[in-house]
Amino acid sequence: MKKGIHPDYRPVVFQDKGAGFSFLTRSTIHTKETIQWEDGNEYPLVNVDISSASHPFYTGRQTLVDTMGRVDRFRKKFGGSYGVKKKATS
Repeated sequence: MKKGIHPDYRPVVFQDKGAGFSFLTRSTIHTKETIQWEDGNEYPLVNVDISSASHPFYTGRQTLVDTMGRVDRFRKKFGGSYGVKKKATS
């Protein structure tokens, strides 16, 4: 690999304050904040809005959207003629 062209790849802490969840991983993101991690070392800190601890899909609080009503309205509006090729007139 060429030297001096790759970003600095280092450990970074991502923190979801809403869920009280943080994790340490490697990243190239630049931050001005730091935090002292459980191992006693200080790492750059990135605050995130949503993580696996607060996302509805992973927490099981996701609600499904009723798509049947949308399909029925579409069929009613277009009457089954949508997507049917017109016959060529000669």
